[in-house]
This record gives sequence, structure tokens and C-alpha cells, in this order.
Amino acid sequence: MVFSVIGTGNMGRALVGGFINSGILSSGEVRLCDLDKEKVEKLASETGCAPFTDPTKAVENADYVLMAVKPQVFDAALSNLKPSLKSGSVVISIAAGVTLSRISGILGDEASVVRVMPNTPALVGASVCAFCTRNVDDEKKAFVEKLLNTCGMVVPCDEKTLDAIGCVSGTGPAYVMLFIEAMADAAVKLGIPRKTALDIAAMTVYGSGKLMVETGTHPAILKDQVCSPGGTTIEGVLALEKGGLRAAVEDAVIAADVKTKALSGGK
Repeated sequence: MVFSVIGTGNMGRALVGGFINSGILSSGEVRLCDLDKEKVEKLASETGCAPFTDPTKAVENADYVLMAVKPQVFDAALSNLKPSLKSGSVVISIAAGVTLSRISGILGDEASVVRVMPNTPALVGASVCAFCTRNVDDEKKAFVEKLLNTCGMVVPCDEKTLDAIGCVSGTGPAYVMLFIEAMADAAVKLGIPRKTALDIAAMTVYGSGKLMVETGTHPAILKDQVCSPGGTTIEGVLALEKGGLRAAVEDAVIAADVKTKALSGGK
């Protein structure tokens, strides 16, 4: 098995860490490639993987190639790699807005392609990874899903659904961080030290999400359980509703969808 990773930014590092720490891939099976020699060699020293700065060398005889590069440079990067890819290799892309058809347009209609939409909590093994495939057999698809499971929740889906999920889980961590920051700012105003304020705000979000996921209880029910009649929580909830929190979050997700469609050519 040869698994090549092109791009060692935050997401590339997060996914590689999950794959190796789980034992599904050994460090000897993984090649890391980045044009930044210092960055790729640092990650290689941490993981035991082989470092490359020449992408064409990194993908020679690779069974799987993970393209962890920005959408703006994706086409040029993949076009450069095409002559070096072996027949039957599976190309996995995490580039937002880069469609299966766009990738096939570069590699050819028979190419085996996987699109994945992960999110940054992959860094701590708590990601949401939506994925869809084209020309990938069941065995290889199952292997990709097994890999992604090492980083968190996996959602196999069609491409339209993948893009929609990306507008929630892919962009969502930024919205959650804004909420945590706002909670912490208010806590500081109440006299709580900044570090403690950030910790309790973050843990409140983490614990609330964990409670919902593990119990399977609808969020409206969990919210009502905290809102005692005439209590402090219902006052806060009404303030959030008056401030338009619900509509603002919905608008943010829809805005991300508009941008995703623009990146993918309006499809």
C-alpha cells in the first residue's frame, strides 16, 4: 500500500494523524508532500512518514492520492500529477467546490475519484466527513470510509448532499467559535478571568453537543429542560431570539451555500 498526501496544511495533517494513529495505515505506507520543505520534513519527523517536495515523485505507484490543496490551485496541481499517476489509483479530494466532474475532466472519465468534505475538528478526532465517489469499487470505497472513520463521524452521500453538508459542518466550526468567544466576553464582563471564561464557554458547547449526540434527544427538548418557568435561562433564550440568533445562523449557512455554488461553477 502506498498512500500519498499532497499538501500538509491543517486538514492534511489532521487526516494523516487519524489514519496513522488508528493503525489502519502505517507510517511506512504514507508519503507526505509539500512545496514547503521545512513544513513537510517537520511533519515527517513527527509521524515517521517519508517526506517529498516533488509531487510527481510522491505519487509514483501510489494506490491512493489525497489532494489536500486549496481549490484555487487544485486544477494546476492535479494536472501536473496526472502523468505520474498509476492506472487504477484512487484520487481523494478535500477541496471545497471542486466537483467530481471537474476532477474527471482533468484525469479522464474512467478515473476513480472520491470527494470528501471534512472539518477542522478532525484535528481532535471529532470531525464530520461527508464523502461521495465516482468509479470506485465497493472494496476501495469501504477502505476510504474506514480511514475517515478514524477522524470522527462519516456520512456517505451524493454530491449535492455533500456540498450542503459542507455548508453546515465545514463552515460551522467558525460560527461555533464566534459563539464561544461571545459567551466568554460576557463572562469576562461578569468578572470571570479570561482563561476561565474561554474554558467554561468551550466546555459548555462541547458538553451540550455531546449530550445531544449520545442521547439522541431533539435540541428543542434539551433546551426546554434547562428553561425553568420564570428562570434565568428563558430570559437569555428570549434575548437571543430577539437578537435574531436563529435567523443569523440560517443566513450564514445559506450564504455558504451560495459561495459553494459559485466555486463549483453554479452547479
